[in-house]
Amino acid sequence: MSLSGLLILLIIAAICGGIGQSISGYSMGGCLISIVLGFVGAFIGKWLAAELGLTYLLPVTIDGETFPIIWAIIGSALFTMVIGLVTRGRKPV
Repeated sequence: MSLSGLLILLIIAAICGGIGQSISGYSMGGCLISIVLGFVGAFIGKWLAAELGLTYLLPVTIDGETFPIIWAIIGSALFTMVIGLVTRGRKPV
């Protein structure tokens, strides 16, 4: 993967993670946390779509890596909700 492809994926992951945090109503941190949530959300979303037999919604392919935008947002929102329920230490957004 090229450096420009990696940077584009990091930006997309940060946006998806930020949207996922906004949907869940629980903020876990700044930009780096949003990037991590975006990637974790993409893995959760891909797994969920495969288990339910659903197609990828709005996939973006960069340097051979497919990143499902909608499933990443849904996965990061679900992951953030679970973390929020477990920790309950921070204020909602």
